[in-house]
Amino acid sequence: MQLPKIKIPKKYLKIGAWVLGVLALLFVAGGAIAYSKREALLNKMVAKAIAKAEKDYGLDVKIGEYGFNGLSSVHMNKVSVVPKDRDTLTTINDITVGVKLLPLLFGDVKLSEVTLNEGKLNVVLRDTLTNIDFILKRKKKDSSTTKSKVDLSEIANNLLNQVFYKIPDDMEIKNFMMQLNDNDTAFVKFLTTTATIDGGELKSTIKVNDTAAVWHINGNLDPSDKQLDVMLFADGRKVELPYLENKLHTKVNFDTVKTQMKDASFSGGDYKISGSWAIKNLLINQPRISAEDIVVPDARVEADMLIGANFVCLDSTSTVFLRDASVHPYLKYTLSPNKIYEMKLNAPEQDAQAIFNSFPVGLFESLDGIKVQGKLKYNLDFYLDTTLPDSVKFSSTLTPTDFKVLHFGKTDLTKINSDFVYTPYEYGKPMRNITIGPSNPNFTRLDDISPNFKNALLTAEDPSFFRHKGFVEESIRKSIAVNFKEKKFKRGGSTISMQLVKNVFLSRKKTLVRKAEEILIVWLIENNRLVSKSRMLEVYFNIIEMGNNVYGIGEASRHYFGKSPSELTIGEGIFLANIVPKPKVALYKFMSNGSLKGYLLPYFRYIGNIMARRGLATSDSTGYGFYNVRLREGLRQYLLPDSTTIDTNAVDIGEDDMMTPEGMQDKSKNLFDRLFGGAAKKDTTKVQPAADTTKKKKQLRQERREERRRQKEQEKNGN
Repeated sequence: MQLPKIKIPKKYLKIGAWVLGVLALLFVAGGAIAYSKREALLNKMVAKAIAKAEKDYGLDVKIGEYGFNGLSSVHMNKVSVVPKDRDTLTTINDITVGVKLLPLLFGDVKLSEVTLNEGKLNVVLRDTLTNIDFILKRKKKDSSTTKSKVDLSEIANNLLNQVFYKIPDDMEIKNFMMQLNDNDTAFVKFLTTTATIDGGELKSTIKVNDTAAVWHINGNLDPSDKQLDVMLFADGRKVELPYLENKLHTKVNFDTVKTQMKDASFSGGDYKISGSWAIKNLLINQPRISAEDIVVPDARVEADMLIGANFVCLDSTSTVFLRDASVHPYLKYTLSPNKIYEMKLNAPEQDAQAIFNSFPVGLFESLDGIKVQGKLKYNLDFYLDTTLPDSVKFSSTLTPTDFKVLHFGKTDLTKINSDFVYTPYEYGKPMRNITIGPSNPNFTRLDDISPNFKNALLTAEDPSFFRHKGFVEESIRKSIAVNFKEKKFKRGGSTISMQLVKNVFLSRKKTLVRKAEEILIVWLIENNRLVSKSRMLEVYFNIIEMGNNVYGIGEASRHYFGKSPSELTIGEGIFLANIVPKPKVALYKFMSNGSLKGYLLPYFRYIGNIMARRGLATSDSTGYGFYNVRLREGLRQYLLPDSTTIDTNAVDIGEDDMMTPEGMQDKSKNLFDRLFGGAAKKDTTKVQPAADTTKKKKQLRQERREERRRQKEQEKNGN
């Protein structure tokens, strides 16, 4: 098909030519005028920037000389930035910065080149002050303007644009030092001897702490398409992070780490960032995480991050790969109108041995070398609206298909099916070896333990023990709600199965990894029926701590009441169940005549009524044996005088010692210590002033010292 010819009269062509000519002339004239006045404009802009830095941020900015270098590049030397009353932040000997003209016409500052020769960035931390505090200063707001709603997706888009705009097409940096001084106790220095960008290819050489190591950050950058692919590695050795080791006692090193951004754009109203992150031979050693080195040979994350108007989310299309195993995480944090936390983990059905092989080396010591068959699938669902914490949702399911343990690792998880030796620990030190079997005269078979004690302890600690498979989701859910509302670990969710595994199979070092190992071992034992419920309960009753150097129901019943476990009354059973969470304060619950203190009566009625409703005890309005409990004569000499009031319910203990979900926590510990057990245990018994207010503090201190002396003598004599 031939297009028709269009004839344009010559007069119109002449008019068009004149218009274009005039516009070109005006553009050239304007450019010439701007070019002739650019030095004056530059002086004005620099003066304005220096004044603004001082007024808004308290920065003293000095520039020795500056001026244009070519059409669109500015050259400066002897540049310094000093925050008010702080150490010098930056010094630069010589720098040239070029911008792209076309984007500049539309208000976007995009760098075309950066050349820097000798400079220093010096961050100094002194107590709570730093020389980068100015970054946190807020700009003064115009009180006449109304506060508008913040759109996180727009913020993310603008921020990422600014980052990529500042990546130049061409760059050459020589001898730029970045240094951190943390209270003169930890130092780290990075000297970039060379760093170049040429045609999108990034190459760099960085000296760490003078001669400690040489790092390289190499890769490819494409700012216009918001893409990058960079890798960090060291010459002839692993990349190490000395600052973490010196400051936080955390050793971290790896062979290589690679980061890739594939795309960043709006998708369905949300801002989507797609990329990946991979690391080789990562090693972590942190005492509160694990007592051993944890080594991750190969890990990779394919991530899709969504940023909406009011939320940030790691989408479920993301995948975490550990060797041959994979899991899809979903994390979402909603800021408004309510703060909401969501987490989902979905590990599709895959080979069980591949999952166990994917565990980092040194993570689960007792399972090292385990051989299994079959398949496993895992799902976790967590949802917490901070305005409705009681409605928190939690579910965790590990589903097996034809799963079977073929060979145990370092630890035989069936060892408690026969006689074995148990070693209790206190304050990190072994107390004594206890044989769990008939050769021990204090060992008591389950059938020989009074139902009064068995029923009281199960009622108080783990009512569904014979029905659950190691975990009680409702208990965990309630614990999350309570702990969130209290802003501390007030309630735990441990079952008897978890307490048994923790004490028998695992080390006494309190670490995050040990808790995860505990959960996995409980699942293996319970779901594969490696040990019967009755045997688990029997072992638990014979190892449970019930006083100072008192372990098991056999020792406890003779220690406190001078009788065998089969002879325990309902009152004695409820009392022994009561001391399990805080066994070391058991004697403080008695009056000098051997009877119980009155504040325990509500507890007896509470547990007794539950037992009665479940048909485990006869209904009793008098207190379910409370008034008939008597401490044996031989122990009464160690009791404090009745004039000294001890509130044993105020005694706080750490989660690791908590045998009941209702146990309280040590309020003096911070969150990290509560999770990982940072500090050594302390005697948290709180002695309150006596009812007799005439008694002086000196007398009370003397009584406490005498009581401690008596307890030591008691332990020595084995009473």
